[in-house]
Amino acid sequence: MEELLKQEVKDFLTTRRARITPAAAGIETSSWSDRRVPGLRREEVADLAGISLEYYIRFERGNLKGASTEILQSLAKALQLSPIEQEHLYNLAYRAELPQSAPVQENPRAPLQSIVDAITAHPAWIRNEQMDILATNQLCAELYAPIFEDVPHRPNTALHCFTGAHAAKFWVDREHFSAEFAAKLRLEYARRPSAPGLKELIDELHQSSSVFRENWASADVTSFGAGIKRFRHPTLGEVSYNYETFNLNSAPGYVLSVYF
Repeated sequence: MEELLKQEVKDFLTTRRARITPAAAGIETSSWSDRRVPGLRREEVADLAGISLEYYIRFERGNLKGASTEILQSLAKALQLSPIEQEHLYNLAYRAELPQSAPVQENPRAPLQSIVDAITAHPAWIRNEQMDILATNQLCAELYAPIFEDVPHRPNTALHCFTGAHAAKFWVDREHFSAEFAAKLRLEYARRPSAPGLKELIDELHQSSSVFRENWASADVTSFGAGIKRFRHPTLGEVSYNYETFNLNSAPGYVLSVYF
C-alpha cells in the first residue's frame, strides 16, 4: 500500500506540474530552447510554493508525510489546483500519515429499495462512490438492462462503460464518461482506499481496458453530482436525461441519482 501511495503522489504532482506553462505561472523566459520538460521545472514550482527544491523533490518522490496544511495550500496554489484537485492532494497527504487504512464498513441502515421504489415518474437508482448499482426502481431497471446483461457479476456503471459488450453503443458519450469514471475512481481511491471492492475494481479495469489505463495515467481527478447523460437503448432508442444526485444521510457514501 505504501508503494502504491507513493506512486499516486508522484503521478499526480508530475502531471499537474507538466500542464502549467511558465507564462501561465507568471515566469518570464528568454528562450524555450533550454527547457527539457513540458510545463514548469521542479525548482520553479518550489520557488512558487516558497519551499526548498529538496523539499519539493521529496514530494515528487511520493513522500508527503509531515507536510503542513500551510505547505499543502502553497503547493496547491503553485500548481494551480482546482478545488477537487486540492481535496485530492489533502487526501493523499492524510493517507501518508496513517500506517495502514482501516477497512471501511458499509452497512447502510437506509431501506435502499424502498427509497427508489417511492420514485415512480423518473428513473432512479442508488450507488456507492465507486459506481456499484445497489438499487433501481422499475424505470431505471429497464434503462440499465444492458448493464445488468453485460456485467452481471458486478453491475457497475464504470465497469460497463469500459468493458461492457454493448457499451460502445449504449454510452452515447462514452469517451467523455470513460475519462470521468477513471478520474472519479482515482479520487475515491485516495479518499477511501480500503472501501470494499474498490481496489479490485481498479485492478480489473487495469487488466481489461487499455482505455482505462490511458485515462488512469493522466492522474486526473473529478467529482460529479449533476449533468446530462445520453444512452442508446435497444428498446427505448436514443434517450437523453438530466440527472441530479443526493447523498443519503443514513447511509454515508451512498448516492441517490434521479434522471429527468
